[in-house]
Amino acid sequence: VQLQASGGGLVQAGESLRLSCAASGSTFSITRMGWYRQAPGKQRELVATITNGGGTNYADSVKGRFTISRDNAKNTVYLQMNSLKPEDTAVYYCNAVALYANTYWGQGTLVTVSS
Repeated sequence: VQLQASGGGLVQAGESLRLSCAASGSTFSITRMGWYRQAPGKQRELVATITNGGGTNYADSVKGRFTISRDNAKNTVYLQMNSLKPEDTAVYYCNAVALYANTYWGQGTLVTVSS
């Protein structure tokens, strides 16, 4: 499985961004996709995940502001980020979990939120 993330950029606080992650390869084996982020000097943390069945999970810090969605026909997962805050600044990584717990990561995409 290969993951290609896009959509990062520089925005001001309160603005929105949408990240996309397109999966290719053995996409039939994917059971869950999601987004993680890593801020400078911090550990990578979960942002949101979505299962094949549409079940979602969010970090408390983004609940009500971020929405994860998935287009199974396009093998693409999206992260709509609204009301962005400076503390959302991080490199965002796309993640896919496949059969037998195989885990895949995309390249990071930088999101910078200025105050």
